[in-house]
This record gives sequence, structure tokens and C-alpha cells, in this order.
Amino acid sequence: MFGWEFPPHILGGLGTASYGITKGLAIQPDMQVTLCLPKTRGDEDQSFLKIIPMDLVPIVWHDLDWNYLSEKVGNRMDPKLYYDLRNHIYADFRYRQTNDLGCLEFSGEYPANLFEEINNYSIVVGVVARQEHFDIIHAHDWLTYPAGIYAKQISGKPLVIHVHATDFDRSRGKVNPTVYGIEKDGMDHADCILCVSELTRQTVINHYYQDPKKCFAMHNAVYPLEEEKRKIVEMRKPFKDKKEKVVTFLGRITMQKGPEFFIEAAKMVIESTHNIRFCMAGNGDMMNEMIELAAAKGISDRLHFPGFMNGDQVFEAYRDSDVYVMPSVSEPFGISPLEAMQSGVPSIISKQSGCGEILTNCIKTDYWDVNAMADAIYSLCNYEALHDYLQNEGKKEVDQITWEKVGQRIRIHYDRLIKNK
Repeated sequence: MFGWEFPPHILGGLGTASYGITKGLAIQPDMQVTLCLPKTRGDEDQSFLKIIPMDLVPIVWHDLDWNYLSEKVGNRMDPKLYYDLRNHIYADFRYRQTNDLGCLEFSGEYPANLFEEINNYSIVVGVVARQEHFDIIHAHDWLTYPAGIYAKQISGKPLVIHVHATDFDRSRGKVNPTVYGIEKDGMDHADCILCVSELTRQTVINHYYQDPKKCFAMHNAVYPLEEEKRKIVEMRKPFKDKKEKVVTFLGRITMQKGPEFFIEAAKMVIESTHNIRFCMAGNGDMMNEMIELAAAKGISDRLHFPGFMNGDQVFEAYRDSDVYVMPSVSEPFGISPLEAMQSGVPSIISKQSGCGEILTNCIKTDYWDVNAMADAIYSLCNYEALHDYLQNEGKKEVDQITWEKVGQRIRIHYDRLIKNK
């Protein structure tokens, strides 16, 4: 589920909910279902969201004592909901490996048996879809498409799928046929396809052969900085007082993100000046290769690999950075430049990035044009007026890109589907 608020009826875990008139089922890769229920005026005690942990949905009947069940599920689920769901087990799943509650357990990661987990998720969603009442199904990315399709077949409700990326983006065109098949099947069954950018929408239309009339660009957004993170970035040392400038790449070090182009540009900048350091934060299957490439280029003393970062570490990196670079080869959207700009870091992004469709106050280059990328890095690190302009205007721009606005646009599509069903 996204973090925006929808006033009324949506079943989520597969997807999202709706505003005042819609119940929705939201299905997401984090293996939970979010049921968005109506909240009537004056009913302050009724929760807006009903989150159903998928690892607590029974698929095999167990005769459990209330006290024992309460102890096992803790504050994650009302025991009554467990019993209600148990009444909607629809097949003999005793051949599946379940725990003492009759539930499947999920890794929450990308295990070796990923396709089995995707199938297990669909089985569990089958129970939820039979027990809960909703108007919309909203499935996020390919891991949840089979579950979304199954929920639609059970309920007859409209299916919205949200495409955050396709296998064309993740693989630089070397598509996994199994993943492609799952993606296309989800799109074929969808009543509405929301894509995180026009770039992604065109991929869906041209490579998955979808009707343009049911495909819509729905750009991502960012949340306002939490107070603790705001305090971190506000401790930034003034640009003019820094003897050395820091240029940062922060993300997965994989071929989709174009890390080799960052290193090529870094090499060119380092050859022209000695007051700039580079940071490649994150990890991924190309990390060792990039460390070796930096060594081969003779820039290991100016290019640092701090490893994976999360939470406050990310914003500490933004605080210490003077330029952020995202040279992605194919980026459906790319939230990290928005976070960087929100934190006061001027950003350079590839023209192959979906976020560039809604960003004006940043520098855009082709991912392969390392000369232009190097020129942009050099300019931002050496010309204070340019740096300050993009720092200030970039932050103002991103502060206007909110999830509330995205939620309102999605609501329009929900209303249309419900009206036409």
C-alpha cells in the first residue's frame, strides 16, 4: 500500500483502496493484504485500514483454542478474523507445508523458490478474496499479478495493476521469459494499468501489446522529510566552505543503474581536478566488478565504496554530498533523485529515467554520454551560482510532488472503474 490516505472502501494487500465509496483489495510484494474499509462520518472508532498478514491466513483447518491462537497471533490479527478466514478455505491444501496454525510462511525476500512463493501467495489470497468484500483489486508489480488475477476471477471485481518496473528495465532487454509471461498475463487481465512514468507506459504498450486506452502514467512522489532526517540534512556544511566536493551514486549496483558510466565520468572529472571525491553507495551483483574497474582506471583513491545504506545513513550520505548522479540505463521512475533534491543535493539524472518527466530543476544527460555527465559534475562542483540555484529550486520543486496528489489521481480511475462495472 502506498502511504496516501483514502477515506473509504478498498481491499488492499494486492493493491490499494479508494476514497469514500470504494472498498479495495491491495496486493503487494511484501506479502500482506490491505483492506481499505469505509469510514463514515462520526464513526471515529472505525479503522480506515484493515491489514491482513498473509502468513496468518489459514489454508488448512486446525481446531485451535482462542487463548492459544491469541498468544500465537499477538497484536497482528484479531483471532476472530482468523476463524472467519478459516471458514473460507476452499480446497484441501494439506499437501502444502504449513505451520501449526495451518498457515503458509513467506520469506519476505527473493528466495530460490520465488515462483513457488508467488503461487503460495495466490492460494492465500484466494481465501481472503472469498471472505472479504471489496470493490477494487490493486496489484503491485509482477510478484502479485497471479494473486490479483485469481482475486478477480473469484470476485468479478475490476483489477488495477501498478507497474513499477518491467523485466525489460531490470535486464537491459535480456528478458526472463517466465517473468515476462507473468507480467503480460497480469496486464492482459487488468482493467486498468497504472505505470510509474510515460516511459514505462510506452514499454507496456509496445512490448506487452496493451491497449493504450487502459494504460495511464501515474508518477511516484515523496513524503515530506521526517523531523529526524530533516535535522540530519540541515547539518550540511556550506558549499563554499568545502575544500573537497563529494559526488554520490546511491542505489543498487546493477546493470540497470549504469554504474560503469558513473565511473567513466568520474575518471574524466578526476583527470581535470583534484578537489572532487566520488562515492558509490549500495551493493549489487556488479559491485566487485565496479571496484575492479575503479582500480583499473587508477581512481581508487578518489572513489569510495561504503556499501549498503538504509534509514538515516542514506540522509547522512545526502548531507555530505554536493552532487547526486543517477545514470540509469532504464529507470521506470527513480525516487532517489527526488529524495536527494528534497535534501538539498543538486542532481544529474539520465534522460532514460521516468522521474525526468516531472523534474525540471536538475540536469539530464543520456546515460551513455559520459562527456556530458562529466561536464555537468564539474560545473556543479565548481560554479557556486549554478549549484545554489539547482539546490534551492530543486528542493522547491520536489516539495510540491506529494503522494496526496497521486492518490487523488488514482481515485479518479477507481471511480471510473466502479461506475462502468
